[in-house]
Amino acid sequence: MTEGSSIRPDESRRERRHVVIAPMRTSDLSAVLRIEEAAFDEAWSRRLFEEELAQRTSRAYRAAWLGTELVAYGGIMAIDDEAHLNNIAVAETERGTGLGTVLLCDLVRTSLARGLAHLTLEVQVGNEPALALYRRFGLAPVGVRPDYYGPGRNGLIMWVRDIDTGDYAERLSAIEASVSDRFEVERRL
Repeated sequence: MTEGSSIRPDESRRERRHVVIAPMRTSDLSAVLRIEEAAFDEAWSRRLFEEELAQRTSRAYRAAWLGTELVAYGGIMAIDDEAHLNNIAVAETERGTGLGTVLLCDLVRTSLARGLAHLTLEVQVGNEPALALYRRFGLAPVGVRPDYYGPGRNGLIMWVRDIDTGDYAERLSAIEASVSDRFEVERRL
């Protein structure tokens, strides 16, 4: 296990698992909402997800499947040449397996396919697992949104610029390689 890795010790003994990452559909929302409600104190509503999914030109939502089970989801919003990570969540049973890394790789690839050059997000100050994941992708703090997640729960604004460069492509390939022993990824567009 590498330093800073959040992989559970028993994961090294598992066989490689086939994960399918595909566009999220409204028919996925029951499973998405179960993950959302378990992951966040202030969960998004079905209606908000439906509104986001309807904005096909400026949004891209992706769902990750292990077999017939939806186990993670995430979404980006395109603004000019920037991808804003709106949300990302992994089912409680799959946290710490590397699935969040796999999904974020897919979201970066989706952003690049849309011609986006930069990535930004907000994360709750103190959410160490998420912060470690985002730092791995080169995201760095640039500011704070006071009370963004509710009273006394600040949001840390993070950015990585120039995800469309050769240097970043090398970083992304290295991250993908680091989880390739655990996951065989099938990306559906």
